[in-house]
Amino acid sequence: MVTSPRAPFRNRDFRLYQFVRLFSIVAFEMQSVAVGWQIYQITHRAIDLGYVGLAQFLPGVLLFLVAGHTADRFDRRRVLLVCNAAYAGCSVLLLVNAHVASHGVATIYVILIMLGVVRAFSGPASQSLMPQLVPAEHFPNAVAWNSAIFQAATILGPAVGGVIYGWSGKAQTVYASSTVMYLGAATAVALMKVRTGRMEHRAASLETLFAGFRYVWEHREILGSISLDLFAVLFGGAVALLPIYAREILHIGPWGLGMLRSTPAIGSGIMGVWLAYRPLRRKAGITMFYCVALFGVATIVFGISRNVTLSLLALFVIGAVDMVSIFVRSTLVQIATPPAMRGRVSAVNLLFVGASNQLGEFESGITAQWFGTVASVVFGGIGTLIVVALWAWMFPELRRVERLTMTERVMPDRANPESELSPAT
Repeated sequence: MVTSPRAPFRNRDFRLYQFVRLFSIVAFEMQSVAVGWQIYQITHRAIDLGYVGLAQFLPGVLLFLVAGHTADRFDRRRVLLVCNAAYAGCSVLLLVNAHVASHGVATIYVILIMLGVVRAFSGPASQSLMPQLVPAEHFPNAVAWNSAIFQAATILGPAVGGVIYGWSGKAQTVYASSTVMYLGAATAVALMKVRTGRMEHRAASLETLFAGFRYVWEHREILGSISLDLFAVLFGGAVALLPIYAREILHIGPWGLGMLRSTPAIGSGIMGVWLAYRPLRRKAGITMFYCVALFGVATIVFGISRNVTLSLLALFVIGAVDMVSIFVRSTLVQIATPPAMRGRVSAVNLLFVGASNQLGEFESGITAQWFGTVASVVFGGIGTLIVVALWAWMFPELRRVERLTMTERVMPDRANPESELSPAT
């Protein structure tokens, strides 16, 4: 039976879920442009941009076990509702701080830590909620659309944030707009009818908290996919340094920064729609390796480019091939995990993703401070290529992944609830 590429949108809650993601991600990306430009305008130090990523990453490291258990223990819709309301509160704090203390950055980092706490809880709840919104046969298409809409939001968010900042000349205007978007996301969550209830009925213990880690460790195709993404983006990410490229290397100002941040998302969004209509039908694992390698090559090209057009083209390729990697990893993590475990496994996955993004931003800031901006990006791209070669050797299970389809081995035995916590064979 052939599944319509648009089949997931027949479900009302899936449509609302995509509105939630669109509003919240646009708000976050707008905010990121304003925070990055505001901090660099105050300090003119690359390392301070790295601290932005670190401030948002550390709460996830400290809280991911509790956050994953929360997503499995409580109604995931309610958790997501509370998180979006908290996001709006953080935007208000950034707005107030920008208005009363425009020459200091310490308070900004405190608020970013608060944002990191909220993200630690919202990520597992959001990821583990999606498989409950569509039938199993529609799930690969849902992942592709989910990724495409995510990238559409990351296109729109930086572009709008850059335009608003450039037009108003004030970070406050961006933060006010983000607040409105987060409140819109909270409203969409409130309108959803799905009630997940408790997937995990046991109280918190070391066994239940670490169950997600144990599951990932015992399933090497999952471990390989999320760790490949971790180290490839950790070394190859250049997002934290885009304000420097916009200001000092390409000389295109805040509007250009928004353009630089949006271009990878354009590539990702186009690739996401392509995957929704033309999903990977074979050799998914080896395709992931090839795409991560191309990610490293494009990063090197961006690092050495002084031409705006070539830089945008390199960022476009980075986004497109990264989408293939995200699609394989996201689908694999969800279809190979029992429903009662998805919150905790998603928390582990998001810990790795956070390490690759936020910790990668910190690594980029440090190496740029030590070796220079261009050298930092180029060495990062070379590091990505080395990681691909090592992981292809260390994880043959990932290389052998063929199709990304829901299988019976991940469906729980309803007659035996404990089977939901057992590793799939």
